[in-house]
Amino acid sequence: MAKGYLVVCYREIRDQDKLKTYAELAPRAMLPRGARILVRDGRVAAFEDGLAERTVVVEFPSFEDALEAYKSPEYQAAVTALGDGAVRDFRIVEGVD
Repeated sequence: MAKGYLVVCYREIRDQDKLKTYAELAPRAMLPRGARILVRDGRVAAFEDGLAERTVVVEFPSFEDALEAYKSPEYQAAVTALGDGAVRDFRIVEGVD
């Protein structure tokens, strides 16, 4: 079964306090669903139309697990806490194997 990946590229961070609250809440939805955080706020080299801003990559056992985490009440509470604190390009993708 192919793994699922949550990929988030931040376009703009507007409120560090909201982001901090989100970052504390979001793993509560992800980790119980088998998530493994691969990238979070490390160095970024951006090319073409990319921005050298916060980037997050989280691996899940499957695409379905990633969707379940996103749709969970715990994660939606984290999204609500973030509110307008950031502009993000957020997607869930399926791995190749």
